This record gives sequence, structure tokens and C-alpha cells, in this order.
Amino acid sequence: MTASAEQYPLIASQTVRQALLDRREIALLDVREEDPFAQSHPLWAANFPLSRLELEAWARIPRRDTQIVVYGAHDGTDLAPRAASVLRKLGYTDVNLLDGGLDAWIAAGGEVFRDVNVPSKSFGEVVEAKRHTPSLPAPEVKALIDSGADVVVVDARRFDEYQTMSIPTATSVPGAELVLRVRELAPDPSTRVIVNCAGRTRSIIGTQSLINAGLPNPVAALRNGTIGWTLAGQTLDHGASRRAPLEIGEANRQQARQGARAIAARAGVRRIAHAALASLEQPGRTLYRFDVRTPEEYADGHLPGFVNAPGGQLVQETDHSAPVRGARIVLADDDGVRADMSASWLAQMGWDVWVVEPVDAAQRSESGVPRVPAPDAAPVAAVSPATLSAWLDAQDGQTVVLDFTASANYVKRHIPGAWFVIRAQLARALEGIPAARRYVLTCGTSQLARFAAEDLRALTQAEIHVVEGGTLAWLAAGLPVESGETRLAVPRTDRYRRPYEGTDNAAAAMQAYLDWEYGLIAQLDRDGTHFFNVA
Repeated sequence: MTASAEQYPLIASQTVRQALLDRREIALLDVREEDPFAQSHPLWAANFPLSRLELEAWARIPRRDTQIVVYGAHDGTDLAPRAASVLRKLGYTDVNLLDGGLDAWIAAGGEVFRDVNVPSKSFGEVVEAKRHTPSLPAPEVKALIDSGADVVVVDARRFDEYQTMSIPTATSVPGAELVLRVRELAPDPSTRVIVNCAGRTRSIIGTQSLINAGLPNPVAALRNGTIGWTLAGQTLDHGASRRAPLEIGEANRQQARQGARAIAARAGVRRIAHAALASLEQPGRTLYRFDVRTPEEYADGHLPGFVNAPGGQLVQETDHSAPVRGARIVLADDDGVRADMSASWLAQMGWDVWVVEPVDAAQRSESGVPRVPAPDAAPVAAVSPATLSAWLDAQDGQTVVLDFTASANYVKRHIPGAWFVIRAQLARALEGIPAARRYVLTCGTSQLARFAAEDLRALTQAEIHVVEGGTLAWLAAGLPVESGETRLAVPRTDRYRRPYEGTDNAAAAMQAYLDWEYGLIAQLDRDGTHFFNVA
């Protein structure tokens, strides 16, 4: 993973900005880890950590002649040339470096944003401002629940997020499922519906989705979500498991379908027959194909070539799912509701978005979850968990284990004695790790570890092995693990700690996050490249 900046063309910040203003396809990649990315980046920059580039590029940037512009310096090291070298090896033909990097972007007057998924979060603020999306403060919602009022609370986040912390009585109905399923939970049109998330965006979008689709019930967002609930001194539930009904009555389904189709048409969403999909595959255009149903439905059967991106999360994390700004997006479902609702929001965010007309179930001929496309790593010797265990039991100091998994996974459990390492910072990590005759590399499955082994070869003459099957195989063998931040060879910058995650965040951090969201519209106005148009 070594390269010189002189090998790649330089593109000025103003040229990138003009491409965004002209709505030409471009992928602006920030190759730092997630935490430094979240501290400061342009609006349409997509986080592509150098550490994982081989595992993500082909899936997230499907067209190999996409114009790519790379930047990212960390701790005084410019990571961009190394990333450009990897991208070239992966077959990308139009790889460029941002001239002067992020500093030059800022010096040229470019706006920079904090946090992650900023395009979607800032769009949510625009929606609330333009449509005056109704909301209720946490004390008022709590009073409604405590009084036994006719109220249904629905949580628009992913189910795992809902289980971590939730509003008392709330039912999990992830974003794109709301319009399809809420009538089953609130069949009486006089029942009040409250939509919440952890902060603001998904509750705003969820509430406005129900209003846009014509739900007759009074609907409001829980203002500031679980953050607002916590700042009000109110108690959250943990481990809740309430989910919306799977079966939808035909009358409710038809009403949802009509409402979703109407708002999609109003937003300018176009439709296409499945048989005509090939016409969207044009030279010079990137085409993303997303099935916006639940992961379980997707695995049961989906259209060939479509990947799963549940609609609510797609709208929330568009910069991750579709990092090529200006690309074309086509959505599919099996009910005529979730694709239309998701598409309506993407269209309002400035995307060229299409919906596949309903098809017979037989055409959803692929099942399971397809393997994410990635190249094969260079061959490296593998060692079984049992053999590694014996080496470690010898306690002769000859074997050092390097773990390249996500830091959250490492903290949860890892092979005893293993060091946490971020792949792109391997050289720095080795400075603080005792030298060994033998290094054994692992991660969840050892897929990333195999790529790291190639990097390590350039840094040591020691033996290099990977754990066959990774840490998951170690666990399956019943071997012991340890937990905690026992051996961090580098700081845990691979993951940005969201102020709305978990239950132990400081009140000041949560309030600062809300204040940041309130300021996003002003930042959008200064940036000027968003093309948001609220229908």
C-alpha cells in the first residue's frame, strides 16, 4: 500500500465543486478512518477508509470508469496516494487526487461538515423547515402515554437500534415500513401516531412520510427523539421487542399503495418495467439497484442484480449506499409502497431515481444474501485456531496476534493477547508492539487480515500467518476470549462515536449534537451543491 502522489492527476477543489454544480457523476472519497472523517469533510464526500478499500470499492462504485477524486491525511501522513494505487489495481481508470487535500478545499472557501450521513440529516432539516413537520416535546409525549391516551408510538430506526433503547410502549417500524404497516397498528383514524428515532432525521422523515401518503391520523414526531427524551430526565426502555404485524390487510395495503404512488409521482419519480431495466445501463452512467424491503424478505427472493438496502436506512445513509453523486438509482419492492416512498425522498434529495413496476414472484429468482464482490488477496499461510492456541500456550514470546477487526468487535471479544490494529496504520502500530518471530493476523473471518498480511510483508522478515476462518472460527472451536481495550496498538479512530448512540452519552454532547443539526440549513446555504427540492 505504498504510492507516490506524483503518479496521479491532481484536481482542484473548484473543479470538484463545479462537477457537483453541473450534476455530473463524481465520487469524492475521504480515505481516512470514520472518526477523522466525521470531524470535517465536504458535504458529498463519502467515507472509504483505506483500510477496507478492497472490500468495499467494487460494491459501492460499480462503474470502473467513474471519475474518482481521493483525499485524506491523518497524523501528518497523506493516505490518498496509497488509496489511489489500490483503486488503480482494482481496475478504476479515472483516479485523481484532490489537489492540496482537505486543507485546500477549506482554503478555497469550501464548506465542511461534521458527523456522518450529513446529506440525509441536513435534508431532514430542510423537510421540517419547508413542510412544518409537526412535533411534540418529550414531556408532552410522556404525559400522553402515562394518561393512557389513544396514542401509538412507532420507532423508525433499525430493530437493533430500537432494542438498545426505546421510548416506553414504542413499536419498531423501520422507516420505509411505516406507510405500509402503520394502519395495522392504528386502525382508528383518531389514534394519534408519534414517530421517534434517536435524534431528529428519521422521526422527521417518518412523520412526513405518513402525512405525505395521506394517513388520516394525527401524526407528530417526537421532538429530538431519544435524545430529547433523555435530556428531559425521562427513562428509556431497553431490550424491547415489539414489532409491527407482518400481515397487511388488503384494504390497508391498497390505501398505502395509492398514497405512496401519489407522492412518488409528485416528486418526479419515474417508473420502468423490469424487462426494460437494461435501458438504464448506459455508458458513463452509474446504476445502483436496491431492493428496499426487509433483509428477511430480500433473502427469501429478490430480483437478480439487486442488493438489499432497507428503504429507511437507504434514505438515512444515502452517502454510504450511493457514494457516486449524480448516479442513477432504481428501487424494487413487492408491494408498491416501500420503493415508491423511498424513491420519493431520494428524488427530493436530487437523485435520478426510478421504481421497477411490480413483477411476478417468480421473477425474484435469486435468494439468500450475495457475496459482496471483492478481489482475492495474495496467498498467505493459514493456521488453525487449535495450532495458534498451542503456540500461545507455549508463552515463549515468539507469536504475536494482530487483530484487524472493527474496534467495537475487538472490545467485545478477541483472542487473548491479541493487539488491535488499524490496517492503514500498521507501520505505526508495529512501533509499539513487541517484535516477534511470528505474526498471526485475524479479523472476523480473516478476509481483511489476508490483505493486511500483504502490507505486513513489506515491514518485516518474520513469519506471517492468518487464522483460518478468523476469530469466528476461534470462537466456534470453543477457545477462550478476552474483552475490553486490552492492547490497543493505535487509537480507536475506525469508528465515530455518535452522540445519539447508546445510553451513556453526556448531556452536553447530546445537546451539542442537536444544536449542530439546527445549524445544518445555514451550512447548506453556504455550500450550495445540494439540489434538495422538497415536494
